Amino acid sequence: MTPQKPVPNSQSPNITHYGGDDGYRSWIVFAILIAIALGGAAYALAAGPAAEKEPSFDTYHVSDLPSLGGTNSRGNSINNRDWIGGYSTQSGNQTRHAALWRDGVVTDLGTLGGPNSSVVWNVKNNRGLMVGIAQTATPEPLGEAWSSAAFYGGPFAVGYITLGFAWENGHMRGLPTLGGNNGFATGANNRGLAVGWAENACRDATCVPPQQLQFRPVVWDTQHNDRISQLPLFRGDTSGAATAINNSSAVVGISGICDQAVGRHTAKHAVLWDNKGGVTDLGNLGAQWWNTPTAINERGDVVGFAGDPAFPEGDYLHAFIWTKAGGIRPLGALPGHVHSEAYGINERRQVVGLSCDADFADCRAFIWEDGQMRDLNDLKQPSYVGRLEQAKDINDQGEITGRAINPATGVRTAFDATPTHGN
Repeated sequence: MTPQKPVPNSQSPNITHYGGDDGYRSWIVFAILIAIALGGAAYALAAGPAAEKEPSFDTYHVSDLPSLGGTNSRGNSINNRDWIGGYSTQSGNQTRHAALWRDGVVTDLGTLGGPNSSVVWNVKNNRGLMVGIAQTATPEPLGEAWSSAAFYGGPFAVGYITLGFAWENGHMRGLPTLGGNNGFATGANNRGLAVGWAENACRDATCVPPQQLQFRPVVWDTQHNDRISQLPLFRGDTSGAATAINNSSAVVGISGICDQAVGRHTAKHAVLWDNKGGVTDLGNLGAQWWNTPTAINERGDVVGFAGDPAFPEGDYLHAFIWTKAGGIRPLGALPGHVHSEAYGINERRQVVGLSCDADFADCRAFIWEDGQMRDLNDLKQPSYVGRLEQAKDINDQGEITGRAINPATGVRTAFDATPTHGN
């Protein structure tokens, strides 16, 4: 790789390092990711060691959340104040905007001047901070699709510089990069530290066109002028991304090579950074690629999805949980399904995600607890007619958000599932 002059970027900051030395199928496919047929004996153990107790699953009252005028919305994050973050398409479904639902009311968080924005991951800040990605009005000078295009959809998914954003008190601002053009923010903790990844100005031969520039896992200190710091990569790697952070400032993410700027070879290592910046490889489920943590709770438990050696392009992958005591193990999938992804975990070690059949024609939200996985649709009130397709996050009260589809109309809505505890 040959260092280049920094791409002009008014967002470029003074760069510091966060511990250690300076050093996720393609961006189109990332949104579908994860697992393989689980009918074999090896996956009879998908839940790991025998559960110590028979889980008593909650039942849920599910409510659809209002949209911004279009027919496709999803909740991706829910904090302990019941703030739900995600996206909603506007009328005509050409663009989507980051959305925040509070007490059933939706707020359009806007963009940074471009067509699209989104809260993509599970932001856990309880103090009024939301983070995500947003397009600017500036054309992308290198023609990169960047990691964000898979999360926008529509005719304007590419063509504009995308930055990570921070939204507070009704205002969105862009977060700085490492000297390159693009950035991506995923989560934030109650200390105001946000995580994600950002491009630097180094052209890397391991990048697959149209991607050209390296990117590194970063932390932004939103309480101190959005100062950006790099997290160290796993030894020998050149690019990576941070995906979640807890209140102890433990961070999880991926480390690998530049590749397509999302998934695949960039997710060679699923990693954990401690609050001093030390990096630990969390292992895998037998494959070298697509090993992606998505959430970490305050106990340090990590969930995500991992590749399978039979599917190097990430056609199917496996939801996993990693704990300090048990290491990494698969969660399995719902009956008849071959693909699963885990996206949220709370302090009760309840895990939520999605499970799909081989054709991705039947995808269902799941909840996993004490070694058992249940279809969330079996736990909702009978009067709710939608199919819960994806569960994306769960808070410490057990409230779940994600996306549902109305089978009669095809409209997809963000949902809020509140446990009824048998009442």
